[in-house]
Amino acid sequence: MKSNDSRTGFPTLVHEFFCNYLMAQRNMSPQTVASYRDTFRLLLPFAQARINKCPSKLNLEDIDAPLILAFLEHLEKVRGNLARTRNARLAAIRSFSKHAAIREPVFLPNAQRILAIPMKRFDRPLLGFLSRQEMEAIMQAPDKSTWNGHRDQVMFSTFYNTGARVSEVIALSAADVVLGDSSYVKIHGKGRKERSVPLWKSTARLIGGWISRVGATPTSRVFPNRRGQPMTRSGIEQRLRVAIRKATVCCPSLEGKKVSVHTLRHTTAMHLLQSGVDIATIALWLGHESLSTTHIYIEADMLMKQRALEKLSEPTIRPGRFRPSDKVLAFLDSL
Repeated sequence: MKSNDSRTGFPTLVHEFFCNYLMAQRNMSPQTVASYRDTFRLLLPFAQARINKCPSKLNLEDIDAPLILAFLEHLEKVRGNLARTRNARLAAIRSFSKHAAIREPVFLPNAQRILAIPMKRFDRPLLGFLSRQEMEAIMQAPDKSTWNGHRDQVMFSTFYNTGARVSEVIALSAADVVLGDSSYVKIHGKGRKERSVPLWKSTARLIGGWISRVGATPTSRVFPNRRGQPMTRSGIEQRLRVAIRKATVCCPSLEGKKVSVHTLRHTTAMHLLQSGVDIATIALWLGHESLSTTHIYIEADMLMKQRALEKLSEPTIRPGRFRPSDKVLAFLDSL
């Protein structure tokens, strides 16, 4: 066994974990690396405040189960994160713990206790999506005479046409847009998976006009901010809120409706489903690895359920006469 002096330090292990393990060995996507990085950006200041050690002075033994449990509680109660986000942070910490235990076997007992921390279960609410009228109102809302408004209209139209994730639209470059008789965009999805999604002629014209306006080179992002940098998730959400405020004037059903950029993706899927597109094609369109992920749209579509119910004949039930039950049974029934 190594002596304490010859152990690999915590800062070195963090560097190895990101550069050697995640990037070089596993070739994880930039989005995954960024997510894990953000976890450590939150964890290390929390550890510093809790045990009064700056991140570069932390020892591997300082990263134990009580610290991680306290950190997860901090995420939910102080930062207001939901269970889904809490679980994503824990997944990153688990991955680091496995790597650290292999590099430093003395850490194995701590790693086992961290790995024993369970993921938190959470309710999965029904998906929210927009009607066609609501979606069209949002796409028409931006002021096309301004640079931001022109970009926003094209961007929201691209979201609706492709059903792409926020990260996929942010990463879209001019070289990924193929315009012609059969226009499409190449989307770089999760897990380094690529897919091609066809464009309506109207969307192709919008994207082509926008690319010409900004003079994009093949490597340029299609939807930059005013400084020429890639837009951020929060920046896109903010622009969507501006569009929704304007759209609500002509489409009152948007009033008070909770709409995020991801809602646009759900809307695309639901409209494809309602138009009769089969579930396997929708899964390919959205870049789902498993059909079980796409089935959530069937569960959310009340109209399809209603049509299914109409195909089933109603049962003929003769109404019975109510008779009071035994007092003891009545008491048990009331519990």
